[in-house]
Amino acid sequence: MKENDNGSLNAEQNESAVALREDVGEVRRVKTNGINDVNLLRWKEYDEIITDSLWIFNKRDASGAHHGWYWGNFIPQIPRQVMLRYTKKGDWVLDPFVGSGTTLIECRRLGRNGIGIELNPEVAEKAKELIEKERNEDNVITEVIVGDSRTTDVKRISSKYGISSVQLIIMHPPYHDVIKFSNDKRDLSNAKNTKEFLKTFRQVVENVTPLLEKGRYLALVIGDKYSKGEWIPLGFYCMNEVLKRGYLLKSIVVKNFEETRGKRSQKKLWRYRALVGGFYVFKHEYVMIFRKK
Repeated sequence: MKENDNGSLNAEQNESAVALREDVGEVRRVKTNGINDVNLLRWKEYDEIITDSLWIFNKRDASGAHHGWYWGNFIPQIPRQVMLRYTKKGDWVLDPFVGSGTTLIECRRLGRNGIGIELNPEVAEKAKELIEKERNEDNVITEVIVGDSRTTDVKRISSKYGISSVQLIIMHPPYHDVIKFSNDKRDLSNAKNTKEFLKTFRQVVENVTPLLEKGRYLALVIGDKYSKGEWIPLGFYCMNEVLKRGYLLKSIVVKNFEETRGKRSQKKLWRYRALVGGFYVFKHEYVMIFRKK
């Protein structure tokens, strides 16, 4: 069995392997699963990492370069948790729906390299500005590319940096037409119906999957929608699209959200609508974790 540069053994060779690593002149025993930097011999020290399938966050992290200016961006705690679990320092992360740059800001904080794709040029420029405001102590690469994630040549982009694969994909697509992000017909939020939305989403998955290293992870952040008196299980529809494309499901995390911009000043109205319509007001979204076969 061969050791990686960080002293741990490849996860495919031995997921519970123990390696020795020199730290400041002394040898310390390190046991990892090969896909993150968690020393399993000191597992009690990693209080920040959540291992439960219910994530409750009282508010979004607004520190540093993080700002909630972009309607529909996810909270920074999500990509942070996912990267801590499924990447090591120096690994590469791809976000095909990078939006305001939340994932890449966290990449800088955690020492991961990140590539983000954004359809809207104006949003992409704003994201670049915010990302540059975040300190980059590990001198990692964080690049935002303007393009359509269905057709962008991700292999060409990766070869620019001398890599053949990424170790994590984080996807946070629009929840169909819940929020209209642009007037661009290619935008998933402008899909005419659920069938067309899933077709477009499927094309993104098919385009980026070849770049993901075998045995590594894809995280999908998605919510459902309510339309014409019917709950549309968009999250599970998208889950099925991913599963059909060479992945196995590892976990489904349910994450709370207490309010959205659209409902912030309309809590009583939505409660009334729910009582009249016989439905429940959305208070959750999903973080679905897949591993590439």
